[in-house]
Amino acid sequence: MAIADLSGAALDELYSLRGRIAVVTGAAQGLGKAIARRLAEAGASLVLGDLDHEGVRLVGEELADRFGVQVRAVQLDVTDSSAIAAMLGTTLNEFKRLDILVNNAGVYPNVPLLETSDEVWDQVMAVNLRGVFAGCREAARAMIERGLGGVLVNVVSTAGFKGVAPGVSAYVASKHGVRGLTRQLAIELAPHNIRVLGVAPTFCVTEGNTVALDALPDRVREEISATLTSPLGRVGVPDDIARAVLFCASDMSAFMTGSTLLVDAGEVA
Repeated sequence: MAIADLSGAALDELYSLRGRIAVVTGAAQGLGKAIARRLAEAGASLVLGDLDHEGVRLVGEELADRFGVQVRAVQLDVTDSSAIAAMLGTTLNEFKRLDILVNNAGVYPNVPLLETSDEVWDQVMAVNLRGVFAGCREAARAMIERGLGGVLVNVVSTAGFKGVAPGVSAYVASKHGVRGLTRQLAIELAPHNIRVLGVAPTFCVTEGNTVALDALPDRVREEISATLTSPLGRVGVPDDIARAVLFCASDMSAFMTGSTLLVDAGEVA
């Protein structure tokens, strides 16, 4: 099945998600909330998942009221593959299709290498890597069964391209893994008209990142803070990332798969 040639499509058609169903994990705040907002603005109906059920419910109500789209909010633990499958099952039962999955949920603990227990390592991998794998697997099953294709967007990090700072070995390893998984799944799923793309943010001002930064040892926080002034003159905000995800999810990127787009204000370059 070949990707359609969209040369004759108007620009507003290429960005429109009307009639499409998108699932976003980690959508109660930060990047996930901003991503959900842009997808809703583009016309997508949404299923939003997060551990914080009340938080994600409020986000869903806000987006439904503001953009007039259908939104379903569910409590989701991405370390539980059966919960991911259930969320996507709910999506199919209510909307009869699945077009877009954004794997955004993640954790960022700071633990020095010599103090990193197997349990800490396993938890980071369970959320940041296995959760993405399970989400892609279950979404791909649903998309293949319906034969309509789709898009999987994985939120990576600039940490998927380089080392970052002391104390985040598990996080950096997990994000390198997500970037590699994105490349591999693009190969496997291309025959089914399923595109797989990554978006790699630099540090952005979010509720979670602010808490994580404040919890770091003074020396580490100072090292990271010193890198936050970008060549573009400001720190990133969630909508900077959400716009890139919208590009990936829409037909604007229809001839792209396997790539991870850096949204980093020149950090990695």
